[in-house]
Amino acid sequence: MALWNLDHLKPREDIVTPGDTISRIFWAGVAARGEAVMMRQKEFGIWRSWSWSEVGGIVRDLSMGLASLGLKPGDCVSILSNTRVEWVWLDLAVLSAAGVSSGIYPTDASPQLEFLCENSDTVVLVVEDEEQLDKALEVRAQLPKLRKIVLIDPKGLAEFSDPMVITLDTLREQGAAHDRAHQGEFERLREVRGPDDLAILIYTSGTTGKPKGAMHSNRGLVVVVHGQNTTLPQDDRDERMCFLPLCHVAERVVGLYASIYTGTRMNFVENPDTVPENVREIAPTVFGGVPRMWEKFYSAVTISVKEAGTVQQALYRWAIAQGHAVADRVLAGETVNPWMKFKYYLAGVASLNNVRRFIGIHRCRCMATGAAPISPDLIRWYLALGIPMLEAWGQTESCGISTAMPPGRIRLGTIGPKSPYNEVRIDPETGELLVRGPNVFMGYLKQPEKTAETIDADGWLHTGDVGTEDAEGYFRITDRMKDIIITAGGKNVTPSEWENELKFSPYVTDAVVIGDRRAYLTAIVMIEQENVEKYAQDQNILFSNYASLTRAPEIRALIQEEIDKINRKFARVEQIKKFFLLETQLSAEDDELTPTMKLKRSFVQKKYAPEIEEMYR
Repeated sequence: MALWNLDHLKPREDIVTPGDTISRIFWAGVAARGEAVMMRQKEFGIWRSWSWSEVGGIVRDLSMGLASLGLKPGDCVSILSNTRVEWVWLDLAVLSAAGVSSGIYPTDASPQLEFLCENSDTVVLVVEDEEQLDKALEVRAQLPKLRKIVLIDPKGLAEFSDPMVITLDTLREQGAAHDRAHQGEFERLREVRGPDDLAILIYTSGTTGKPKGAMHSNRGLVVVVHGQNTTLPQDDRDERMCFLPLCHVAERVVGLYASIYTGTRMNFVENPDTVPENVREIAPTVFGGVPRMWEKFYSAVTISVKEAGTVQQALYRWAIAQGHAVADRVLAGETVNPWMKFKYYLAGVASLNNVRRFIGIHRCRCMATGAAPISPDLIRWYLALGIPMLEAWGQTESCGISTAMPPGRIRLGTIGPKSPYNEVRIDPETGELLVRGPNVFMGYLKQPEKTAETIDADGWLHTGDVGTEDAEGYFRITDRMKDIIITAGGKNVTPSEWENELKFSPYVTDAVVIGDRRAYLTAIVMIEQENVEKYAQDQNILFSNYASLTRAPEIRALIQEEIDKINRKFARVEQIKKFFLLETQLSAEDDELTPTMKLKRSFVQKKYAPEIEEMYR
């Protein structure tokens, strides 16, 4: 890894794959790449591959299958499934059949499913398995526009029969027959939708109310995948890992559609729990993720080092120090001299090469992080390993990315300059970041009032993020407008900065700082279960379950030590005086967490109001 030489990340201005809609880009890729591998998925311990031509045949059959069900141009098909190859096939089939594609998180409960299908006027609902089918059957009576339910995995349902439900295989068979009987219809449907037509719906997480369906045109999607390749180029030699929810803008646009455009091979993990193992197998060359994942990798390394022998610990400390020295030179724009390069080579042999392989990033040309704030110290650690980690910023409403860090000019604590396809500016009165460009969404489905509140008369998207811009055009996010804390003493505090520092601890997964109109700051903390359990076992701390673990005085003392470390970095008025640990082991199914595993600030404050009040007595 040569952090001082990033020629392989130089921007590409050429058009890699022609097409003015996502569907046309895909079919141009099929024609150009043929038998090259497009995607792989691990099933029962074995990796299976599909070529571009094979996927093209599957997508054609599914497109015609949807047409046989009466899908009309502009009709919505919703997909309720974890990230898997079938999700991609169906998404592309919907777009190829002139439909509108919408994703639903597999963790959503039946009432959420009902609302999303009703709001989007879904006519065909795709479900992954028996668990998701049960949700669909529970609410279908309230969805008069729903015509068919398509089941991807019929395992355990051999005896099940329902005229409204068909399997994915049956849909393919019907599609192939429909295609033979209606010559030329597939080619006609592929050309029905144009750049300015609605292509996909991406629903917001709904942390402050009902989810809102953000409408994205083909033009906006294509602009982003073109522009992304000018800032972070990829090609058909690259490998990436698909594991984030495909109904989230990051995996859908920045991951899936960008890979289709560039020819990057997609590798699908077995399930969300196997990500650490799968990343070591895949060894991606480009790797995008969310801060929580990068924090977990760092925590795993930190714990492993603590468990290593004295010699290994000393080698790691020396090696990472050499990495930080090189990273600091690169960040400062200074030359890395031959002696430092030699010591860094030795550092790799001594320890850093093993660290990269332990995580699975030994082939990475670069990594990208977004969707939530991240600690600058964490980025600096990955830089010390020799891999540029590039922070990007954007929203569902701006189609994923509005600013991106240039590989050769990384500025810690910032989100980089604006992306080439949009404008970004700071509102002089409120400090809010505003975005304008072809990537800005078409509006919220059936909510013109909310759309008008979000996009002003001049076309500026009001993001709700507060920040600054420096003389070089680099933007910095300080916090969400609604999250800024004003203490009883009138001090403005940005909680995300403190929270990001604490999440750098291997014993903390997430935190929410409290203190608006209060005399001092407090925090709600969610521990990193695996690492804290390991600490408890090593220290012979007795516990019977997750709740008893969080109540143990020794564990509270451990978290207090972590908080004390962070407090020393802040002024007295910004320090955390008290905290409490969440006693429930949370997952994406819990209301406290978003589908991307972030604590919902407002929800948590309401649910744990008694515990919060206790900290202020």
